[in-house]
Amino acid sequence: MMTDTDRDALGWNTPGGGVTPEARPIDPAAPEEFGLVQLFWGDGKGKTTAAMGMGFRAAGHGFRVHMLQFMKGGADSVEAVRGEYNAIAAMPGFSYENTGHYGWHGMADGSEDVDHAADAEAGFERAEELIAAAGDADLTEPLDLDAPPEDGLHMLILDELLYAADRELVDPEAVVELVETKPDDLELVITGSHTDPDYLVDHADLVTHVGKEKHPIDAGQRARRGTEY
Repeated sequence: MMTDTDRDALGWNTPGGGVTPEARPIDPAAPEEFGLVQLFWGDGKGKTTAAMGMGFRAAGHGFRVHMLQFMKGGADSVEAVRGEYNAIAAMPGFSYENTGHYGWHGMADGSEDVDHAADAEAGFERAEELIAAAGDADLTEPLDLDAPPEDGLHMLILDELLYAADRELVDPEAVVELVETKPDDLELVITGSHTDPDYLVDHADLVTHVGKEKHPIDAGQRARRGTEY
């Protein structure tokens, strides 16, 4: 007689019943349980990577995903072409745009802080537009994977928005209001900042602190193609 231990070993008690998943064509679909707010912050590497990985997972199910990047214009150690942009462009239902200024705010990299402020403000206004547009769409229904993000989104990733708020390029209270007024069915993912976004924690459903224990940059390693960009 087969025991529960035997069933566990065979994977029969897993959600997939022990069947190995197979890749399927990506067709437009609608999520059943989207609508949470997720934050990724900390001094460790991987915040944007985690958000994009979740975006690819959602897009793989046929959900419409868009990533709006703040503060990601680049630096002298990073090439203009980035691997994630090429991958997103090849993925049905996943799109992106970059509102960041070249360089990083507050660093001696030749960029002007006033330009960072203007770009961050424009990026935040764009985020407000996308969230308002999502509110006008029926997010309980499949969305055209090739349609512009203004036609509606199931998941919106606001990459490095927490960094912009931490630098006071965006008002933290405005970020709170943005979160509180989003459509109920829109999954909102926000990343960035080495500083605890305590002003937003009570308004989020998931908060992940990505902490650094060791990083090669501290030993002089520059950003590498395929890992950092």
